[in-house]
Amino acid sequence: MKNIFVGNLSFSSSEDAVRGLFESYGTVDRVSIITDRETGRSRGFAFVEMSNDEEAERAINALNGMDFGGRKLNVNEARPREERSFSGGGRGGDRGGFGGRRREPRW
Repeated sequence: MKNIFVGNLSFSSSEDAVRGLFESYGTVDRVSIITDRETGRSRGFAFVEMSNDEEAERAINALNGMDFGGRKLNVNEARPREERSFSGGGRGGDRGGFGGRRREPRW
């Protein structure tokens, strides 16, 4: 199974349209257009899963750089998702930010 990244999609692209584009190269198992959690709108990229590696490679080679919906697609094999580190950053505890706790005067 090959997971394919499809970037630079038009924000109005549908899963059916992306599926149709890839089905001309082989069997598509799944299409997932990634959406913003807060607004529900497309973030302009998707993932396509194809079970046949040869068909997937053919689709990647044919569709990368192709104009689709007025935009040039960026199509390549998806890299594994990186682990997110939750250390540092943020405003946890009392680190001198505006974290909700009032500091009393020092005198």
